[in-house]
Amino acid sequence: MAPTTDSAGNAEDAAAARASLETLRTEIAKAVVGQDPAVTGLVVALLCRGHVLLEGVPGVAKTLLVRALASALELDTKRVQFTPDLMPSDVTGSLVYDTRTAEFSFQPGPVFTNLLLADEINRTPPKTQSSLLEAMEERQVTVDGTPRPLPEPFLVAATQNPVEYEGTYPLPEAQLDRFLLKLTIPLPSREDEIDVLTRHATGFDPRDLHAAGVRPVAGPADLEAARAAVAETTVSAEITAYVVDICRATRQSPSLTLGVSPRGATALLAAARAWAWLTGRDYVTPDDVKALALPALRHRVQLRPEAEMEGVTADSVINSVLTQVPVPR
Repeated sequence: MAPTTDSAGNAEDAAAARASLETLRTEIAKAVVGQDPAVTGLVVALLCRGHVLLEGVPGVAKTLLVRALASALELDTKRVQFTPDLMPSDVTGSLVYDTRTAEFSFQPGPVFTNLLLADEINRTPPKTQSSLLEAMEERQVTVDGTPRPLPEPFLVAATQNPVEYEGTYPLPEAQLDRFLLKLTIPLPSREDEIDVLTRHATGFDPRDLHAAGVRPVAGPADLEAARAAVAETTVSAEITAYVVDICRATRQSPSLTLGVSPRGATALLAAARAWAWLTGRDYVTPDDVKALALPALRHRVQLRPEAEMEGVTADSVINSVLTQVPVPR
């Protein structure tokens, strides 16, 4: 049976969207050196309508990465520097009295954007951190009892510093669970660091992405076509069971006080599905699940204090689980 005109058109749109998203790495590399896994993770999150927690020491281009992604995707972006005195209304917006009309009008906060960079999110108290919960889960903000929808697409990219804890407020488990992925931004290799310094020596300005040559190579229409294609990606019963077995195994690990929740299982499956489509397949394999297991699960488990003192990490526990759970054939 020949494909219909609509299905053929959808396939062409999906193929064009995949080609556009594949060029993101090249475009972002004009500004950011050697962070391909983080770029891929951010694209996966956009395809899954999820959010990303970026963790890395200061100076590894976390902020620049998000700005470059927004420029290459032609998305609106705003940045909020989370500080101890930041209030929830500084993020969501508030009602402002208009003396001309003698009425209150809503003044939108920076959350009303496509790509929100929540810089150093763990430096603000839990009250302000929680102002993002509704936005991340419901994609709306309620002020004075009135829900206001956020733009589409919408992604929160939050950053935190893994080595400096003085004056910080660790994110509660309920909020960590709202992030689809936790991406670690490593220090660059020697070759990459030489490349960074060479670029700066020849006039590269991280504040001027246009001068660096970063151009829009994809847009919201490409993301919409890609999301529709990801939704058609086949997930077998064996793969679904494999994801469930991995998550259930974390709940039985002697090194953990908290394993992966069912929400974590759905996040892993969604991320693996998006990754499978990005790599050119219309079905998910066990390798897709393994490839996304660490970023999708590392922030959803909690180590026992004694295990932490022995040098056990969330990544090592998840890797151990992956070696123990039988892989479907």
